[in-house]
Amino acid sequence: MSNMRIYNAFRNTPKEAQKTITGGRLNGFTDISPMYRIQALTEQFGACGIGWYYDMDRKWAEQAGDELLCFVDISLYIKVDGEWSKPIHGTGGSKLLSKEGGGLRASDEGYKMATTDALSVACKQLGIGADIYWAKGESKYSKAEPEPKAQVSVECDEVETKRRRAMVTVLLEEYGKPAKHYAEIAKALGSADPRNMTMPEFTDHMKAVRAHLEGK
Repeated sequence: MSNMRIYNAFRNTPKEAQKTITGGRLNGFTDISPMYRIQALTEQFGACGIGWYYDMDRKWAEQAGDELLCFVDISLYIKVDGEWSKPIHGTGGSKLLSKEGGGLRASDEGYKMATTDALSVACKQLGIGADIYWAKGESKYSKAEPEPKAQVSVECDEVETKRRRAMVTVLLEEYGKPAKHYAEIAKALGSADPRNMTMPEFTDHMKAVRAHLEGK
């Protein structure tokens, strides 16, 4: 098989699968329809679960200022000439809590969007959409980001309390634990009330909770 056969089969994205992003820091970039990637994989390798599939290796959430980000690691597998490939890794991200003009907005599709993003990263390594990425010569990752502001102690108001409670719930759900299990963990760690913690203290606290859940 030619080294470029799969890459060349995927590199050209039909116009109907492309959408120009308007607004925000990705203004002018081209988005590729998630369903097109699934169609392309199916055309080349067969139906999902038969000619290609992916495993979710890990999902987790992280605090970023007032927002709660979520991430997913996947491994994509394709069958070529009757043999399964090595894992093709992809990491994607989205938001569970977003800071907007009217306050914080929760999303129940954060992990779904992160999974879609992770699949797009894995597919990119096969050449899906290659000509679009090649022509642009840059991505959201090459955009200059403003320097993060230094973490300072903040008063844990009602909005912050809800955000921290949501972070704890998401973390426990990641390990299959009910929200009420947090009280036992906090007692075992000898932790103070999260509402009385500074931002850096709460970040360290969440790391300690994760380590406890992992048995470290």
